[in-house]
Amino acid sequence: MIPYGQLLTIGLFFAGNTKLSAIAVLPRILGTLFYYPPTSEQASGVITSLNELPTLLDWEDPDLIAQATAQMCSIDPQQLTYQFSLLFEGQGRMPAPPWGSVYLDQENLLLGETSLDYRRFLAGHQLALDTQLNEPDDQFGLMLLAMAYFMEAQNDDAVETLLATHLLPWAGRYLELVVDVDETGFYRALAEVAGAFLREVAAAYGVTAAPRQLYF
Repeated sequence: MIPYGQLLTIGLFFAGNTKLSAIAVLPRILGTLFYYPPTSEQASGVITSLNELPTLLDWEDPDLIAQATAQMCSIDPQQLTYQFSLLFEGQGRMPAPPWGSVYLDQENLLLGETSLDYRRFLAGHQLALDTQLNEPDDQFGLMLLAMAYFMEAQNDDAVETLLATHLLPWAGRYLELVVDVDETGFYRALAEVAGAFLREVAAAYGVTAAPRQLYF
């Protein structure tokens, strides 16, 4: 098994100005910011390069990406600590839980059946979560990092299954909630970029979300 923690090392290296290479880089950038605290070493390294986002793809809506990028670049990461904790670590009732099974499980359970299905999917591709935190695998940022791994391995079948079965069915609802509740503007803009990216990558791989009932 490949320890999942190895996927969390971010290197912003670009293999040319092609749509495919950019699509492979973007889930690492976005996954890092949806998983790591904004003042962490991992997130800090990505935040300093955010001004490059508009150039990484031939975006369907470049104005949205340019505006969202400008918004994120205008905010001091030191101001994001509380909002990150609220959105990703929990301060009372979480307004936008970042775990898939909360949306897909009728009881809004962490580690619900869909989360366990996703863990089995990863295990089938020799991946295992190894962050020392005993946390669910289906956290939004972690799923983007797993997608980056599959893209870099050119494992198209795994990317398509991850998108259609495990991520797209709930990602839109999750990102809507982040946009609605974020008070800093940073994570609202990040969610807008993530939504645009998922539309781009779904189109590139020709996949649509499997129909699922949402409960959150």
